[in-house]
Amino acid sequence: MRITCVGGGPAGLYFAVLAKLADPAHEVTVLERNPRGVTYGWGVVFWDDLLDDLYAYDPVSARQIWDAACQWDEYEVRATGKSVTHLAGYGFSLGRHRLLSLLEARAVALGVDIRWSASEVDIPESDLIVAADGAGSSLRSLDSGHFGTSVAMGGNKYIWLGTPHVFRTFTFGFERTSAGWIWFHAYPFDSSTSTFIVECTPATWAALELDRLDAAAGCARLETIFAAHLDGQRLVDHRADSGGTGWTNFRRVTNERWDNGNVVLMGDAAHTTHFAIGSGTKLAMQDAMALADALAAGGELAPALEMYEHRRRAALAPLQRAALASSEWFERLPDYAGLPSIRFSYALSDRRGEYPLWRYLLHRGTQQAVPRALLRRALSARRWTRARRRPGVAPTAPPARAAPLPTGG
Repeated sequence: MRITCVGGGPAGLYFAVLAKLADPAHEVTVLERNPRGVTYGWGVVFWDDLLDDLYAYDPVSARQIWDAACQWDEYEVRATGKSVTHLAGYGFSLGRHRLLSLLEARAVALGVDIRWSASEVDIPESDLIVAADGAGSSLRSLDSGHFGTSVAMGGNKYIWLGTPHVFRTFTFGFERTSAGWIWFHAYPFDSSTSTFIVECTPATWAALELDRLDAAAGCARLETIFAAHLDGQRLVDHRADSGGTGWTNFRRVTNERWDNGNVVLMGDAAHTTHFAIGSGTKLAMQDAMALADALAAGGELAPALEMYEHRRRAALAPLQRAALASSEWFERLPDYAGLPSIRFSYALSDRRGEYPLWRYLLHRGTQQAVPRALLRRALSARRWTRARRRPGVAPTAPPARAAPLPTGG
């Protein structure tokens, strides 16, 4: 089969890898619009469920991702006028550039032809064309009426930044200014850099004049607002060199159908989920797995694409509901800002409103040093038990991680 993936992000590259593993005779081409080595974005986050899947589909690239990942062991919540609180949980993060480098190398080693600085006009004759070119997919837009594409804009403004300040764990920070509340989602993804996503209501954004400032001036203003969290380090907007700024509204992309003849949508081209649940990369790579499975089942292309879409829609539905509830909670953030610290952080954790009463009692109890340390040890044991079940994982080989967390309150 001649397969072309338009888009060299995690979805396109990982599907190319899986297609080659399924049948080395497949002719697989990846077209990436950026020059080689150029990508936008900072770190991505993922959890055990994606690692389990990666090891099941390709242990080689899975182990490389595991080895390169940074681990964080809890969530920290900071807010003006409130004591610092913590939420239970752990996860992993990895620089987007590093992830793409690993997937590119794996794909090339398997015989995938990757072409940079390319676009949909460069598509060779193909039996299957995978549109994995992002939320603003140019390939999808060629026939958006057929796909039934719908884009709903989120209410808040946000910007995706980086910083050389390495946060010790996943951190939510909320600052009250004279213009209203503004907040960040931050996490480390290597030994020298963290992702730093800033979000606020449009009214606060305009009152802080962030609608008028260029990238450099806007970052300088945010550095002042979040100075207590950045330890003197700067914020970086990738768009500064182009004279623009990265402020935007989240676009919730949905499509009534995902295929059109031999063209099929994947990743953000097919669906987007709000960054507040951190599942974009996971869902894109799981799309690749589902499409690879559907094709491996044999038979005609059309029913295989239908099987892929049906499977992924079913899997996506609960996460899309969670993402929508999460984004709406942040749009109502001023309504919760007056809560005491423990209730505020619990509201953040339970922004879908699904937790039973015992979760709140556990949350209250684990704000103290000893219960918090015990809970983290229990989660660590669960993490390593799960990791040992994966093929090829050495029981004593931990991933790269952020600085160890203190056990104090």
